[in-house]
Amino acid sequence: MFKNIRSYFQRTETAAWVLLFPSLLCLTIFLFIPLIMSFGLAFFDVTIFLKQFKFVGLDNFIELLQDDRFWNALGNTVYFTIMVVPCGILFSLAVALFVQGNSLFQRFLRVSYYVPVICSMTAMGIVWAVLMDPTIGMFAFWIRQLGFENVQLLKDPNLAMPLIAAMTIWKTFGQNMIILVAGLQAIPDEYYDASMIDGANKWKQFFHITLPSLIPTLGFCVTTSTISSFMVFDQTYVMTRGGPLFRTETLAQYVYTRGFVISPFRLGYASSVAFVLFIVIAAISIAMYYFFTKKETEGL
Repeated sequence: MFKNIRSYFQRTETAAWVLLFPSLLCLTIFLFIPLIMSFGLAFFDVTIFLKQFKFVGLDNFIELLQDDRFWNALGNTVYFTIMVVPCGILFSLAVALFVQGNSLFQRFLRVSYYVPVICSMTAMGIVWAVLMDPTIGMFAFWIRQLGFENVQLLKDPNLAMPLIAAMTIWKTFGQNMIILVAGLQAIPDEYYDASMIDGANKWKQFFHITLPSLIPTLGFCVTTSTISSFMVFDQTYVMTRGGPLFRTETLAQYVYTRGFVISPFRLGYASSVAFVLFIVIAAISIAMYYFFTKKETEGL
């Protein structure tokens, strides 16, 4: 009997499950169960104190479709994503092309550019909010020195979201840069050597060798960046609190506001907003997966 038990635990599959069990347990307790409960709460009218637990069916979603603040938050989220993802990916790719070598200077640059990634988004948001403060901020001081008066920056409804997007690109581009550097270094040098013999210049090498070879890596970077952009919360909350005039309030922040800030703390309605956000992210992720899979198969 003991011999059978010992042989059972010596199997590779069993050892894998034993090692994975603590992580799977934590994911189940702190992620999967709350996620399922959140989906269920979307069909109930319930407060944060779990009082007045009333089944309302699709009423929360019907109300959501008529909620101007929800549509404003959705528009702000899409606007933020459109600014951050293309600019961030292009910037990361440009830097990756520059630092992909293995010289000491290039390795130092890779480390330097990655440092903001490991810093807290909340801390970086607070630092940038201070730098952009119209009274004591260094950025506002420089702009005034150039002759521009009445600089508001984050208090300007037209500038607040682009400035938050710029901070986000600066904070996160290092992660995609490292991934793209790994993708660039995985491209065989023989491809470039053969193209040079055929007379291809740097631009032709980039568009006909580098870019097609990077499609799987770019697909991963674009998809993950899009998901994180739709879930943006930390920087908008600490830098502007969703203002001015709700111009920087995102869907994730609206979920928090309706569930934990605005009385009577409608947890069911907030869950319905979160459910819609999940559906939007899932649909976009699936569409991107099939798009980049097709491009990888058929080429650019």
